[in-house]
Amino acid sequence: MSEDRPISLWLGRSIALIGILLVALNLRLAVTAISPIIDVINNDIALTSVGIGVIGMLPPIVFALSGFTAPAVAHRLGLERSMVLAIALMVIGHLARAFAGSYLLLTIGSAIALLGMGMGNVLLPPAVKRYFPDRIGIVTSSYATLLAVSTAVPALLAAPVAEASGWRTSLGVWSILATATLVPWLILLGRQRAERAAAAADPAPEVETAAPSAVTGLWRSPVAVAITVTFAVSSLNAYAAFAWLPEILVDITGMTAVSAGVMLSIFSFAGFPASIIAPILVSRLKNVGWVILAGVAFFVTGYLGLIFAPSAATLLWVVLIGLGPILFPVCLVLINSRTRTHGGSVALSGFVQGIGYTIGAFGPLVVGVLHDLSGGWIAPLVFLLATVLVGIGTALALRSRRYVEDELHASA
Repeated sequence: MSEDRPISLWLGRSIALIGILLVALNLRLAVTAISPIIDVINNDIALTSVGIGVIGMLPPIVFALSGFTAPAVAHRLGLERSMVLAIALMVIGHLARAFAGSYLLLTIGSAIALLGMGMGNVLLPPAVKRYFPDRIGIVTSSYATLLAVSTAVPALLAAPVAEASGWRTSLGVWSILATATLVPWLILLGRQRAERAAAAADPAPEVETAAPSAVTGLWRSPVAVAITVTFAVSSLNAYAAFAWLPEILVDITGMTAVSAGVMLSIFSFAGFPASIIAPILVSRLKNVGWVILAGVAFFVTGYLGLIFAPSAATLLWVVLIGLGPILFPVCLVLINSRTRTHGGSVALSGFVQGIGYTIGAFGPLVVGVLHDLSGGWIAPLVFLLATVLVGIGTALALRSRRYVEDELHASA
């Protein structure tokens, strides 16, 4: 059976959809589950400011590492086995954090959980292309929305659960969801083995995946580079906002820390509509550059508002900046819509996310350094504004439909 052909049986597609959506629900749980209960954890495990900072830096770093390694794992094991491995790492990581007796074990557990989530980040777009090549927009929209839910829910529930049952329960409870997520992927893996056994007389490759070397070769594709830069712009600005937006608002508007925290929540939830609408638009529009330009415009208007009139309409500026990461789901769709093969999608997903998250990890650091050097927030905001303007160039580069494999073939 061709890897790019929709599975004919509705049951197989239904199981695949459940599996994809459940994976999406898991992909940010370890990112936001610790910070609300740091003080509670500190009662049992001594946490220094540096130690907390290291845990805070892990998500983009481990996600970047996963981007570079997941394609090689998928090439060796196949999509379904790789997804099972990713989910198993999430389960192990959640439990390791819950039973950690020291800072080192807490950090190792966090890294393991994040490694599984990072692999899931890379494997989800190819999974959509594998099982739903005819429904890429709507399925991507659905799982991108659940990604946002996965970010918001742990932050809301971590403290109440810790207060009721302890911080170990608050961290470990997410292993239940991850364990449940194994079920549909184990079923899919079993179905795949049965199909392979039935077709033993005429065996076909289990999964068409790109060799690890293809990740390096993607530098030769202008489309791959443009998608990667777009993803990096979104990642850098999102992580900078998560790290610094409350402090920025306290300093430049005079609002309280509590109000600034509410604004950060609004920033997070503002992206919900974008995660629903953007993938559908990208899958239908001939010129996706307009959607990228919309994301750039949201960022630019929000930053200019904070620079020139921070107190005039603070809520509006925060909402606009929160709409800017529309670029993230746009890139998820482009990973599939600008590749012709499943293997190309795997390689491009790793390339985009590996490099994009690496660049994104520097966002909070650069903003902090610029603030210390300048003594204010104008320079950091101008820096963020400048990074967003790069998106104008990527919008132009992606305005016409071209495919990564075609560009690599032409440059060979």
